[in-house]
Amino acid sequence: MNFNLSQIPERTKQPRTHGITMVMDKGLSIDEAKNFMSVASPHVDVVKLGFGTAFVTPNLKEKLAIYASFNVPVYFGGTLFEAFLIRNQFDDFVNMCNEFAIKTIEVSDGSIIIPHTEKCGYIEKLAKHFTVYSEVGSKDAAHIIPPYKWIELMSAELSSGATYVIAEAREAGNVGIYRGSGEVREGLVQEILTQIPAEKIMWEAPQKAQQLYFLELIGCNVNLGNIAPSEMIALEAMRIGLRGDTFMFYLDK
Repeated sequence: MNFNLSQIPERTKQPRTHGITMVMDKGLSIDEAKNFMSVASPHVDVVKLGFGTAFVTPNLKEKLAIYASFNVPVYFGGTLFEAFLIRNQFDDFVNMCNEFAIKTIEVSDGSIIIPHTEKCGYIEKLAKHFTVYSEVGSKDAAHIIPPYKWIELMSAELSSGATYVIAEAREAGNVGIYRGSGEVREGLVQEILTQIPAEKIMWEAPQKAQQLYFLELIGCNVNLGNIAPSEMIALEAMRIGLRGDTFMFYLDK
């Protein structure tokens, strides 16, 4: 850090296994990605090219090379996996990831229905060659999954080889583990944590109030995802008590 300051909580060191921050890139230009990395790379653990943006991103290999030059892994949004799958192009999807030197894959079923045993089969197959993040939860706000089912799905997907399970929220933070207003479904979250280790869950938390909730509940080394590039430095400051919302969290009482 730039100067000495006492009573700062200890963040896990990169490459981290928990305390991860996943940033969602929804269309940064080559120069924007380069500028973003020049500022935030010490705090970014993985970048997701949101939903299907990788398909329409110009100069994709050049952009991926920028992230690679900062040792930041990139993966494509789960919606792209589903887009290949619904077209019976699973093998094409794997070949495409290999062509672009993608080592992390998100397996999701937020937009299409995949029998869960089949989804776990994809996770198991992919986990032999890739790091797998599997997403649990629907993008349909009307589809409410009870807590016991979240636990059952997450547990099975971790057992199938997923490194992390992602708690669905979309890029707006208004479905899945959140109500339409963005409010956390606290009972759901706390019940999940009785059975699933916190360090294995990536909480999608695009809104500041959502990030604050998980920092207070789990601590500075909670895994948070769907963070906007412009909010990356602010989030890292909030993680360690250097934003008004968390200012008193780590000071000696």
